[in-house]
Amino acid sequence: MSKRVQFDFEIAFTNGGGVQGQDFRLDIDGDDISDAELADYLVRDLRLLMAGPVRIRNKRILVESHKRPSIYAHDGEKVYVDLSHTIEHGLITYKGLPAPIICDYLSREASRAIYAPGTEFQIGRIEMVSNTGTYIDCPFHRYAQGKDLSQVHIDAMTDLDALVVRALEHTSRAIGVDILRSREIRGRAVLVHTGWDRHWNTEPYFEGHPFLTAEAALYLRDCGVKLVGIDSLNIDDTADKSRPVHTTLLGAEILIVEHLCNLGALPDDGFMFSATPPKFKGVGTFPVRAMAKLHARR
Repeated sequence: MSKRVQFDFEIAFTNGGGVQGQDFRLDIDGDDISDAELADYLVRDLRLLMAGPVRIRNKRILVESHKRPSIYAHDGEKVYVDLSHTIEHGLITYKGLPAPIICDYLSREASRAIYAPGTEFQIGRIEMVSNTGTYIDCPFHRYAQGKDLSQVHIDAMTDLDALVVRALEHTSRAIGVDILRSREIRGRAVLVHTGWDRHWNTEPYFEGHPFLTAEAALYLRDCGVKLVGIDSLNIDDTADKSRPVHTTLLGAEILIVEHLCNLGALPDDGFMFSATPPKFKGVGTFPVRAMAKLHARR
């Protein structure tokens, strides 16, 4: 259920003066928010400058619909859209691959024997294959001599000029060159919106998914795109064991992001795309927090 927080506040400015508010309401993610987090959220949301101490009073959590979609996060003049699925214990991303195991390595209860009274920590432990959740493929995934995640430069997967190609009305599972023509795609991230993410974490997600054709991959390569993403199980037809799209794109050092979501919340053009994984050596695929950065509308 959606949650909002209602509260009173006082904000003092570092150059003198201040502002107050009563019964103010903001959308929150989760069931609660700390006073410090709320103070930062409030200052950002009101676009305040020279903000000093913030006092939060009479805070209470309300079960109430959000006033803006939860996939959006505002930061001044920018709007961020989360394009990643949540990874949780037991999630099956791809049939035949094991689900992640997410548990405590050190629980808060056990940590109390290590630290001073009143001090506790949690250290998590995660066991998973690298093809879990929303993930990025780099050349090493397909080619033994290709660049791994530690060798791909950060500018190849961060703040890329991007566009969305809509394939929602496509009559075939195979998405060909036609939807790519008459598009300004050179040097950009191309995100293919099929709507297949609506089946995420259900049985239909694994059967009959949309994919790009080998010809589409060649066209994208020849047009010099930077990255290709899709909100489907695989960018290739999983029945084709030669994986022509992975072969063509990764062979040209064009990165691939699979299992995207929320592409329907994006405009067709005019945003930046990021999908940045940890800097692992000897790994060709890893989960990312994929996101789009838009300019906030006035």
